[in-house]
Amino acid sequence: MTGADSQSARTASAANPPQGARAPAYQGLVAGVDNGVASDFGILWRIVRLASRYRLQLAVAVGAALGAAVFQLAIPRLLGKAVDHAVGLLGRDAVAPELAREALLEAALLLLVVSILRGFFTLVHNYSGEAIGHHLAYDLRRAFYGKLQTLSFSFHDRVHTGDLITRGMLDLEGVRMFMNTGVLRLVLLSVLIGVGAAMLLTTDLALGLLSLSFVPFVAWKSGATRLKLRALWLELQEKMGVIGRIMDENLTGIRVVRAFGAEAYELAKFEAASNDAMALSDERIRTRVSSTSAMTFAYFGAMALVLWAGGSRVIEGSMTVGMLTEFLTFMTILQAPVRQLGLLVNSVARASTCGARLFAVLDMEPAIRDRPDAKPLNVAQGRVRFEDVSFAYGGPGSPPALRGVSFEVGRGKSLGIIGPPGSGKSTIVHLLTRFYDVTGGRITLDGQDVRDVTLESLRRDVCAVPQDPFLFMTSLQNNIAYGDPWAEDGSIYNAAQVAQIDGFVGQLPEGYETLVGERGVSLSGGQKQRVAIARTAMLRPAVLILDDSTAAIDAATEQQIRRLLKSDMDSRATIIISHRLGSLRHADEIVFLEDGRIVERGTHDSLVALGGRYAALHALQTRQDGDGDGDAGATGTPAEDAAQ
Repeated sequence: MTGADSQSARTASAANPPQGARAPAYQGLVAGVDNGVASDFGILWRIVRLASRYRLQLAVAVGAALGAAVFQLAIPRLLGKAVDHAVGLLGRDAVAPELAREALLEAALLLLVVSILRGFFTLVHNYSGEAIGHHLAYDLRRAFYGKLQTLSFSFHDRVHTGDLITRGMLDLEGVRMFMNTGVLRLVLLSVLIGVGAAMLLTTDLALGLLSLSFVPFVAWKSGATRLKLRALWLELQEKMGVIGRIMDENLTGIRVVRAFGAEAYELAKFEAASNDAMALSDERIRTRVSSTSAMTFAYFGAMALVLWAGGSRVIEGSMTVGMLTEFLTFMTILQAPVRQLGLLVNSVARASTCGARLFAVLDMEPAIRDRPDAKPLNVAQGRVRFEDVSFAYGGPGSPPALRGVSFEVGRGKSLGIIGPPGSGKSTIVHLLTRFYDVTGGRITLDGQDVRDVTLESLRRDVCAVPQDPFLFMTSLQNNIAYGDPWAEDGSIYNAAQVAQIDGFVGQLPEGYETLVGERGVSLSGGQKQRVAIARTAMLRPAVLILDDSTAAIDAATEQQIRRLLKSDMDSRATIIISHRLGSLRHADEIVFLEDGRIVERGTHDSLVALGGRYAALHALQTRQDGDGDGDAGATGTPAEDAAQ
């Protein structure tokens, strides 16, 4: 198959997945998050309670809604009386038409005043509603973002960033709109329909019942539509999460996309997800519009019956023209609430769906958090102990990542860890920094179980430099000082010197003030690792973990960094994880991990003499170095010894 054929096949498969194909891995990722949400009423009531902190604005909005409704409902009564008065005057032979015009002018002026007051209250109502919605959105956005900072890595491992962004933006917008287009509109519509119906019934019971004959149908139709819209909104928001995931992955991996010429494939994948969302959106619009049209038809049917029955009574003389005008005007006023019921039902359905998705995250308790009696870590000797530690990422019953691991390293000492991929090296880092909790055994620092101390104090004194560091889209200096934003320039420059950053900073356009780009894209892999080392060196932790943090740095620069770090090693415990044996040869103890177990341990020389796995790896790296294929200094040459 040619490259073009392969590209076409990939594009077709993205747009039209085969029947029976397994769903993409991202689908259902949040199933565990969304389980057990409250009923629709419970969700909506919770939104209202959250907004109740803005009592003054709510009181103003509700009061304005009542005022707008009262003045709007006064219009039919004014019109009816004006018409009857004018007709009565014109029916008298002795009354000049000018008097009838004056009476109509008075009624018109009164109607104008009432309309202005209604407009004023409507303006206050809408403004207050929008203000409450924006304040609520701010509170929820802040709470949602804050919650994401506390949720454990096990949560972030299974929920995609794109879905979380969708919840924090689109779902939050649905909740925001509910305050004005839902809650406060419901208040206004309830007053208009309730008081309007009462006035119709008290004016003429028979004609009033006829004019309200459409209400039962509207109530039934609204309920049925809400249920259907809620299901559609839920599916649509989930599809928007899929689109967010695709965009996030595409933009993050744009270099891979370009390198493999997969632009058409990615576009087809995006279009397939967008088409799914568009189809759901179209169905949602059809459902809402057809429901509104049906309710409007029922309303006009009732209005036609009132016109026929009322007109007949006017002809018979049992009803005045003004009373019929009043009835028809009342019904005209009710036309807007009937039409807005469709928007109200849509807003309620959307808010209950969006609220459920937001609250599902907000209500989650982080798996890793401070215990109620947690105390700050008190570091005296800086001694780290792993005591028969076991761990499985999926919890008990899942394949273990570590099995019965025990070791100890204290202040001024260093521990080297090596092993094949998947042996559990990085898991040790995750457990020591308490990104996860052990499933067996325990980890202590100066005899204090890491689960019994506060996370803030633990992560202040136990710092890791990862192999693939994350840099923020800010200046180089701000990235170095990320752990201590108020650090003085001298401390920043000293840390930069330790990490050998001063060797390349002069080549940057603005030196330490140079923006490094998103994820540090303007820096090489080795430069980013040096920034990460400087960032950690700034904090002077009691326990320093180098997790293959010099893998992208040339051997000569690595030696310089190790030499400068060594001056501080007497004041801390150091754990070095590396695939370069040259980085480990001077460690006080080295452990070899395999399948989550320590299978060999000792010094560099004793492990080489043992003739086991470490010795085999040493021989391999020595041979590669001799052939010119390995990393310079990977085996610990005499030059390295001199650098130490």
